[in-house]
Amino acid sequence: MTAPRPVGTQGRGTFLGLMRGFRRDLLSALPERLYGAWMAEFRNPLIHSFFCNDPSLLRLVLQERPEDFPKSRRMREGLAPLLGNGVFISNGPEWAHQRRILDPAFEGGRVRDSYAAILDAARAAARRLPAGEVDIEPQAAHAAADVIFRSLFSMPVEHRIAADVFDAFREHQEAQPLVNLAALLPLPRWLPRPHSRRTRSTAGRIRAQIAQLVADRRAAIRTGTAPADLATRIMTTPDPETGQCFSEAEMVDQVAVLFLAGHETSASVLAWALWLLAEHPEWQARVAAEAALLTDDFACVPQLKASRAVFREALRLYPAVAMFVREATGPETFRGRAVPRGAQLVVSPWHLHRHQRLWDRPDIFDPGRWETPEAKASARAAFLPFSTGPRACPGAALAMVEGQVMLAAITGAHRLDPTARRPQPVARLTIRAHDGIWLRLTPRT
Repeated sequence: MTAPRPVGTQGRGTFLGLMRGFRRDLLSALPERLYGAWMAEFRNPLIHSFFCNDPSLLRLVLQERPEDFPKSRRMREGLAPLLGNGVFISNGPEWAHQRRILDPAFEGGRVRDSYAAILDAARAAARRLPAGEVDIEPQAAHAAADVIFRSLFSMPVEHRIAADVFDAFREHQEAQPLVNLAALLPLPRWLPRPHSRRTRSTAGRIRAQIAQLVADRRAAIRTGTAPADLATRIMTTPDPETGQCFSEAEMVDQVAVLFLAGHETSASVLAWALWLLAEHPEWQARVAAEAALLTDDFACVPQLKASRAVFREALRLYPAVAMFVREATGPETFRGRAVPRGAQLVVSPWHLHRHQRLWDRPDIFDPGRWETPEAKASARAAFLPFSTGPRACPGAALAMVEGQVMLAAITGAHRLDPTARRPQPVARLTIRAHDGIWLRLTPRT
């Protein structure tokens, strides 16, 4: 089955028309040729950008010289109301300081420490799902939020504060367009950013609730009563170079980032993966059979091979983050073309993962492809669901385990069938469906 994607434009129309298209859906506003081009240049009155699909350019920008291509300032301005100056959008020495504290919480065998929280959230999600026709997107969001709250603060999403954050985040996701004026206009630093009142309000609600969680945890750490979860590990880990831990204000930024990266992105991919399984009963049967392998011991996770293959294929077809942007700090030459200082360098996992020169049958769902040498070569060159290089997502391993366990637990408890409503992907903060992702759920005996 061909996995649906928006049909791109051919680059025609006025600049204002293109901007209106971006606000409705970034993916369908872009030209179809990006699925086959190694590089594409776009110029308009506000932005000079280059789409980089060439694997050699990706290595240069993300791995070989990342310090010369930091996160775009315009992207940071678009996300700052929610994320402050968290690790997802910070640059330079401040970013390095943040990663030196955050990385130890996720490295090596640390994912084992969060496995019980993941398994509890997956089992709760399987019990909570109703029978009949269901929009699986809000259900997946609930499940992913449960994972992040259990992992970070040892509380289920039904806890009052967690529920308030979850509700405010859903409203923020609707209020925040992927491309807004704050991200597009090259405004001076002293000028207030034109975020919508609703965006500022929902971001403020989320950050106020997170600040309360952080303050409560700091008090528990002082009294020796804090649980040994992710929040405690992060808040008690000093920067090995400075000896400084995160302040409460810094920790609020990082928790906001972890909630966005650990909840919104995971929810998006989980919902698409469940829909793909509904469309492919042969793979659904293999994943459902792996539910019997789930135990309280983390050692069961490597046995979930079908679940892992399906989740990787869902990450390829529906990467949580459609694209991210770097900025050239000096003049460059890419593929014989001059790239000026300040140019926006767009890395688009959405286009890379469906690129016609990099993948065999790029729009076809085929988890078995991950066993072929061709797919492994493409994965090394152009599979970037968690980015790559020093700015790769520190929680990638945790996200993979969460995806496998969720798929096995849910399909083991429910048979998934498609409905007449075929989802149409659109890019917001993540890849979502225009009118939801509808499935028919039948409890298994």
